[in-house]
Amino acid sequence: MTRDETIHIGFLIFPGFPMACLTSMIEPLRAANEIAGKEAFGWKLLSEDGQRVEASAHVWFEPDLSLSDCDGVDQLFLLSGPSSQFAHRSASEGKLRKLARHGIVLGAVSGGIFPLARSGLLDGHMTSVHWCYEAAFATEFPQLDATEDVIVIDRRRLTASGAAAAFDLSLQLVERSLGAEVATEVACWFQHPMVRGQGVVQRKPTFAAESTSDMLPGPIRHAVKIFGENIEDPLKISHVADQVGVSPRQLERMFRTATGTTPLGYYRSLRMHKARQLLLYSKDSMIDIALAVGYSSTAALTKNYREVFHVHPREDRNKINMFRVRENAIVPSA
Repeated sequence: MTRDETIHIGFLIFPGFPMACLTSMIEPLRAANEIAGKEAFGWKLLSEDGQRVEASAHVWFEPDLSLSDCDGVDQLFLLSGPSSQFAHRSASEGKLRKLARHGIVLGAVSGGIFPLARSGLLDGHMTSVHWCYEAAFATEFPQLDATEDVIVIDRRRLTASGAAAAFDLSLQLVERSLGAEVATEVACWFQHPMVRGQGVVQRKPTFAAESTSDMLPGPIRHAVKIFGENIEDPLKISHVADQVGVSPRQLERMFRTATGTTPLGYYRSLRMHKARQLLLYSKDSMIDIALAVGYSSTAALTKNYREVFHVHPREDRNKINMFRVRENAIVPSA
């Protein structure tokens, strides 16, 4: 591979972007170059105006280029929080669309899917969404196809749900350019335990025990899936038990053993976590959020919200709004 065959990648960073997502993409590419003994990948940092940017961890980054000067890149990834906006939306989104017309691969990591979607460049494509953002993303972009897969490669759109997924996405880029042996060696360098490709679903906390969703017994996983698909119009536990193929009493015993709570308590907790996503990452009103998670009034929502999170929902929203004013929105770390 000659210098001219180097794949040039741009990372467009927004104020408050998750720093771990950036390093998780760059480090595998650096290691691949060292292992292969050639510059297979090159990278530059970009910001909308070329000015320095503060990450969510309060570390400042000095970009190499502005968005308007990035015509030399082959791929461009957006890294941001879900509330990030372009300062000059028309011009910047126009630049992204121009790059897309010229065949540039566009991608996003974690909250970076939000500004990419707002540019209209995820229309007709499947995208990976971090579980923490799925409710807000579905509310803002109901027309888009989203999945809980850790990474999605859909033609010229590449998306990763978070920092660990960004590492997996870079390994996919390495494998495509340098082969599986180099990609595996890169993973081993960093003691990356498992190389995840497309079709691998994100692990989620169970909200009620020190476990993740993939660790739950089959009937419980099935019930949790049914719960997740019926947030706006909650089902009776007896109906869920019937769908799972056990009695309500059996389902309750299994839930208590696996999660430490009842099916109803778990269902309520799941609805509250969806409500919290909408509070933090959408602009929906309290009544709209209440309706979206199956409550007919904000009073009932507030009561259960305080029981689960020990804070009034208004306090949570005020807290995130304070960060947004500082252009430093909270994002998941992985």
